[in-house]
Amino acid sequence: MAQPESSTYAPSLRIAVLLNSYKSPFINQIRQSYVKTITAVSPESKLTFFYPAEKNEFPNPQDFDLIVVGGSNVDPRKSHDWIQQVHQFVLSVIRDHPDKKLCGVCWGHQTISRIFGGEVVDMDYPELGVTEVKLTIHGQQFFQTAATGRSKVLRLQQHHRRAVSVKPRGFISLSEANHCFINEKGTILTFQGHPEKDAETAKLRIKDIERWFQLNIQNQAIVSEVFRRMELEDDGPIVWKRILEWVVEVPRAEN
Repeated sequence: MAQPESSTYAPSLRIAVLLNSYKSPFINQIRQSYVKTITAVSPESKLTFFYPAEKNEFPNPQDFDLIVVGGSNVDPRKSHDWIQQVHQFVLSVIRDHPDKKLCGVCWGHQTISRIFGGEVVDMDYPELGVTEVKLTIHGQQFFQTAATGRSKVLRLQQHHRRAVSVKPRGFISLSEANHCFINEKGTILTFQGHPEKDAETAKLRIKDIERWFQLNIQNQAIVSEVFRRMELEDDGPIVWKRILEWVVEVPRAEN
């Protein structure tokens, strides 16, 4: 992973993470991936995990500096009760705690987009492994202190077969292809990619190459190539450092 250029750490924060996977056999590893990547850039930050899909758990926004709406193994377009509760939770945070910072990752990115009028569609070709995404002018400005030396792109682990096709209302594109948004007030930031995933965590889902691409999981040449893509350098630490810096920034409406 690319390391933040500065030797200084990001702010120490209280972070709530919503893990939205339903009966995932990898939930412990997913949880640890958040702990590993965030504490690498902010050792004193404290993470607390919640499980809306299985335990109907949600944080009290007053207790946290940042709320992360994480990934899931469920289609965000479904109307399950717990998905609707996630929608209501996000809306209640925005209504009752308008300056609270929210960050959506993968499923969270897609779900927040849908809440604000964006559309999610099946991709013609799923993305798997580290992928380079071009930043817009707004994205280059937002990440300018973090992506030095590669200021026009971000590289993150991707693991999805759905994408946002229509930008949500009131949001600004920080990257091409609707991979990263920030709302106009500057309180909601979302990523299609996974800043929390390292290669080890990404490899847990290698069997998806059979479901998504009809590739033979027994073919070592194929598996080795996918592993190679997952092992490419990514900007997870750079992104987390910038996210935590953004959390303590004053929302635009108050500047």
